[in-house]
Amino acid sequence: MAIEVVNLQRRFSVDTIAVTLKLARTLILKLSSPLFSAAVCFAVALTAAAQSQEPQKPETSGGAQHHREAPAPTNLKVLPKNTTGEQVHEIMHGWEAQLGAECTTCHTVDPTRKMPNGRPALNFADDSKPEKKTARLMYRMMEDINKNYVSKVEDHDKDHDKGHEKEEAGVTCGTCHRGHVHPPTFVAPKEDHDHDHPAPKS
Repeated sequence: MAIEVVNLQRRFSVDTIAVTLKLARTLILKLSSPLFSAAVCFAVALTAAAQSQEPQKPETSGGAQHHREAPAPTNLKVLPKNTTGEQVHEIMHGWEAQLGAECTTCHTVDPTRKMPNGRPALNFADDSKPEKKTARLMYRMMEDINKNYVSKVEDHDKDHDKGHEKEEAGVTCGTCHRGHVHPPTFVAPKEDHDHDHPAPKS
């Protein structure tokens, strides 16, 4: 009985191998046929055509996207007339941080134009917002303080500055605003005044 089972298994294996070889030969013949070759070439051509029609995405270094180049300013009244769009962009970002403000604090929205992200564009040249007029007034005040007052203050602490990098004197928006559109009132800590004053010399 065991011998018959072994013989059946061998016969089954031989038949399986024969069928597999026959299928392989048929497949090879089909793959090598002119019709199959033409179909493969047609499929490759279609794939190449589809890829060539896809819009190419701009490559960015390091995968980071840079902001669009800032347009040239058209309505400068306190900044130098030769200030570039990129320089204005940097100045505005600095003021935003020092005032805790946003672009829309001073600039009006232009509903007729859209930015690349789909949001309404801003009309930077428009002067209708009172906050923009205030910003220009405060900028002139800051320039006046730095030019006509701070620049004339003598340095009475020269010994302290030895060996230390001297900080550039001058006030900025952040000197008073400290990150707030409306600068908070400064209240001196009580402990600063809880001490005895020396008696005046007679």
